[in-house]
Amino acid sequence: MDSRTQEAVDEGERRFTRPPSGDAAGRGASPPVFLYVLAFFSALGGFLFGYDTGVVSGAMLLLKEEMNLSALWQELLVSSTVGAAALSALGGGSLNGWLGRRACILLASLVFSIGGVIMSLAPDKVVLLVGRVTVGLGIGIASMTVPVYIAEVSPPHRRGQLVTVNSLFITGGQFAASVVDGAFSYVSRGGWRFMLGLSVLPAVLQFVGFLFLPESPRWLLQKGRSQEARRALSRIRGGRGVDEEYDTIRTSMEEEAKEAPGGGLVLLRMFAHGPTRRALVVGCGLQMFQQLAGINTVMYYSATILQMGGVQDVNQAIWLSAATSATNFVFTLVGVWLVERVGRRRLTLGSLSGTGLSLTVLAVGFWLSARYSPSTTLHPADAQNSTCRLYGSCELCVLDPRCGFCYRENGSAVFDSSCVPVGQASTGHAAWGRCSNQSAATSSPTWAYNYCPTSYSWVVLTGLLLYLAFFAPGMGTMPWTVNSEIYPLWARSTGNACSAGVNWTCNVLVSLTFLHVAQYLTYYGAFFVYTGLAALGLLFVLGCLPETQGLPLEDVESLFTGPLCSCGASSSARHVQYSRLNGSNAPSDDEDEDEDATEAD
Repeated sequence: MDSRTQEAVDEGERRFTRPPSGDAAGRGASPPVFLYVLAFFSALGGFLFGYDTGVVSGAMLLLKEEMNLSALWQELLVSSTVGAAALSALGGGSLNGWLGRRACILLASLVFSIGGVIMSLAPDKVVLLVGRVTVGLGIGIASMTVPVYIAEVSPPHRRGQLVTVNSLFITGGQFAASVVDGAFSYVSRGGWRFMLGLSVLPAVLQFVGFLFLPESPRWLLQKGRSQEARRALSRIRGGRGVDEEYDTIRTSMEEEAKEAPGGGLVLLRMFAHGPTRRALVVGCGLQMFQQLAGINTVMYYSATILQMGGVQDVNQAIWLSAATSATNFVFTLVGVWLVERVGRRRLTLGSLSGTGLSLTVLAVGFWLSARYSPSTTLHPADAQNSTCRLYGSCELCVLDPRCGFCYRENGSAVFDSSCVPVGQASTGHAAWGRCSNQSAATSSPTWAYNYCPTSYSWVVLTGLLLYLAFFAPGMGTMPWTVNSEIYPLWARSTGNACSAGVNWTCNVLVSLTFLHVAQYLTYYGAFFVYTGLAALGLLFVLGCLPETQGLPLEDVESLFTGPLCSCGASSSARHVQYSRLNGSNAPSDDEDEDEDATEAD
């Protein structure tokens, strides 16, 4: 037997004879209440993440009229938060390794609070932009720290559910934001200040709570603070099976330290080490496709999308946006229930399949609205000589941000319609003509900016609800859950920072371009693009995502010892890992050759 084969057999025997983690015994016992308290205060970071990204959907409808925001400024106010989050998420890996998980969560909640105060007091759009950037810095740190912290303090059989609770709180924050948006949409002026400023309350609650919570035992062990690690683990587990689990974690970390590549920059060491390199590709790919499937376009612009789909009243659009957020929250609960029953891989595959179908429904809804868009019947003389009067239909008119559609309605019939320039001071009325001085009189014509009257708005709403129902249980939660599991401890902070950075970078790309893509490709064209990207994501997950359900964190790395995108091989390796008893199960020469062939991937 050659030395390489003998090493493989020894590794299999070592894994088989490794002391149990206590998980099997712990499955029958209910976890201590303190574990849920810890998960709750941790996941408040997710709530803030959801609230601050979701609240802008309704606030934008008020801001664009009150501050007369152009499409570019709307996209800046949305994407500036996301861009700042991308930068702080990338830097969060170093902060986590240096300060620890607990200190980073405290820092994130402090930054949240400062950002909320700035936004609520902003006198103009520039200061508001500063507040949005500040909040983004807190979101980025929290988004990569909270899942790691929860994963490291959770027992293996509860880890999937507890990490998914963070995603549940994200959707809960988005739902709370939409309800707050609806409540303050009736404030005649300045309602957006309350919408944006209320994020201070949960941020302060999390900061106070984490003053009394322990650090991650794994991080403490990594830093050589073994006594503190034992005390922290004992507190989290309620004193049950602490010695056995502590010894298992310490032994696993010592083995990891021996197997890990030498010193140097952690990211370079990850690229040099095959299993972590493959894990990083899978983790970053999941985060990329989560965003490219259009989720934050739907969440940031849900009220705007509903208006685009023909919902005329601002308040009604905001409350319907709250309904979409409620759907997102409820179906994230379904994900929490399913994650340990069907596994990460199958849940993600089913989610992406349904997401692609529902994006198609959305695109078809917008196509029907465009296909049967009312035509312009009046072409009044234009003193400004704008291009608005050249558009022959409402669809073409509202795709131009400088124009709006002025019309009268009799039941479902549209008549006396024209395309005229938007007002300089506010998008809420035309620059001149019949719709320049809007009143509540029923005989007044209707001014439509950014939407067209249509009988197909129900198709758009149905598509939105189906999209969230399919997206939330799987793609909404699994990228964060899987990324918290697939890296060894020495690479966990950096791996999560990189994947979160990819998530936020793609988030910037999608949110910063959506309104412009809609203008150039039409609304239905934009959603057909997202459909195609969701299909690519489905192929990626089908080929590359292994199942991590039920494995201790220290054993997940073994799933990535084989070729990059061969989940069948990964599953096989996982099975062999727990069944090797003697040399008869050693890898064959053919398998050795396969491994050599994949050494460069």
